[in-house]
Amino acid sequence: MTQIPVNQYGDKILRKKAIPLQKIDAETIKFVKDMFETMHEASGVGLAANQVGSAKSVFVVDISVMKDYPNEKPRVFINPKITERSEEMASYEEGCLSIPDVRAEVLRPKKIKIQFKDLEFNDQTLEVEDFLARVIQHEYDHLQGIYFTDRIPEDQQKKLKRELIRIKNRKVEVDYPVTERERD
Repeated sequence: MTQIPVNQYGDKILRKKAIPLQKIDAETIKFVKDMFETMHEASGVGLAANQVGSAKSVFVVDISVMKDYPNEKPRVFINPKITERSEEMASYEEGCLSIPDVRAEVLRPKKIKIQFKDLEFNDQTLEVEDFLARVIQHEYDHLQGIYFTDRIPEDQQKKLKRELIRIKNRKVEVDYPVTERERD
């Protein structure tokens, strides 16, 4: 397995909508394994394909590293679509490998239902809540070109502006590989 450099805030691919996969091949399977390796090495709990330079509609999640979720298994979501969101909302602090050192409270639906294909390209439906629902929604947003910071109030976004510019300019230290800054 290979660790892939993580795209950082401001990289164009992070604002693009993902492209659905038509099939699973050996290259995609290797890519998914590399995504897990990258996520684990960076101490993340979720990673979307566009965060590692691919337009594929894929994300991976593994919350088993969290002390409250040791029995959760790693999951792959291919061509996901959130089909239901609860009216009940919950606020929780989020962070992101593409926006290192920035954390903010994000209000999201507490429960969701998601349809997706697994690594064998079989149709799956999953109903989840709480932390797993939050991580899935965060990664799903990435595939729509949305940062978690887009979901916080505008006054809080303004407070983060200077830090986001530092990230875009690669002026933050992280212990995982990141892409080089894109030139405008």
